[in-house]
Amino acid sequence: MAVNLSAPDPKTIFPVAGVELGTAMAGIRKQNRRDVMVMRFAPGTHAAGVFTQNRFAAAPVQVCRAHQAATKSVRALVVNTGIANAGTGKEGLRAAEATCAALARAVGCPVEETLVFSTGVIMEPLPMDRLLAGLPKALESLSPAGWVEAATAIMTTDTVPKAFSTKAMIDGKIITVTGISKGSGMIEPRMATMLGFIATDAGVAPDVLSVVAKRVADASFNRITVDGDTSTNDSFITIATGASELKIESIDDPRLEALIGALTIVAQRLAQSMIRDGEGATKFITVTVEGARTKAEALQVCYAVAHSPLVKTAFFASDPNLGRILAAVGNARVEDLDAGKVDLWLDDVQVAVGGGRAPQYREEDGVRVMAKPEILVRINLGRGTASETVWTTDLSHDYVSINADYRS
Repeated sequence: MAVNLSAPDPKTIFPVAGVELGTAMAGIRKQNRRDVMVMRFAPGTHAAGVFTQNRFAAAPVQVCRAHQAATKSVRALVVNTGIANAGTGKEGLRAAEATCAALARAVGCPVEETLVFSTGVIMEPLPMDRLLAGLPKALESLSPAGWVEAATAIMTTDTVPKAFSTKAMIDGKIITVTGISKGSGMIEPRMATMLGFIATDAGVAPDVLSVVAKRVADASFNRITVDGDTSTNDSFITIATGASELKIESIDDPRLEALIGALTIVAQRLAQSMIRDGEGATKFITVTVEGARTKAEALQVCYAVAHSPLVKTAFFASDPNLGRILAAVGNARVEDLDAGKVDLWLDDVQVAVGGGRAPQYREEDGVRVMAKPEILVRINLGRGTASETVWTTDLSHDYVSINADYRS
């Protein structure tokens, strides 16, 4: 069950001018579920992507990278769930390219202006006959209001569809930002299996949009981890239709920070929703490291804590065996870390001071905090001014069961 997360209310998800979405049941892996999703964009729309760093990048990721290298213009994208089209060699590449070609013919655009995404089981061939049969059905259902249905269609082991919207006033002009994402396992930064699509009606020059996508990803999808495994298919796409009056043509435009802020609000909400819906998760845990020499060092310690199975299982058990957190900090490969300067808090309870148990700490206080569904772990390294935050889950019996039964 997701941690303090419910399905989005369609009334709170705003259409983005220049974007239509449609879905279909194609039977890619299972019958009677929506497993193909299409987005169609108005002419003049630009897109920028951030993709997995896994060297076994799936065929759709390889095709998207090639298309993004050729043009930042985009007219349509398609997502299938059930089969990841990863570890499928040249046959998988041909399947991804054929999917784009079919979409381009249907939309009436160059093939380079289409993007393709897959998610699901690795090393199984994509049933192209079913996918290509589902494509026109998804196109027939296109609607500007199809965001929540689209979020549902891209789910795999997710239990809740993930969609979020906001509006912002920038330089007297109102813009809309709406996004969807999926992912609840095989979640780790370097893209954190996840797919994310965020669209805005602001106009953003292609070279600027590439910078925006990276910054937004680093503040959101690259700050989450469920299990420390980086997927073969991770993709985050930022889309700017240019349908609003706001146009940003330069990286030096003073309005750019406000736009990045609006996009980051949506991206962080989606990323945190993925953690709240992490496979088997019962706790939503924020890990903040302060007092580091650099942000990279702070992240290094954050992930050492967030990835530790001993820490994660202690949180699942609501067991304040908090020496595990100090051990994880010490195992973060910060070679010259002075353990005698490390302080640790759970929410407002100081657990450790100067590398040892805080005199005022009481076990019952630790039990009280550990029983909560949302917990803040705050660590001060006492060696600088840099800080970073990541979001993670506990590790439960259900995580093992879900992944053991995933292909059944």
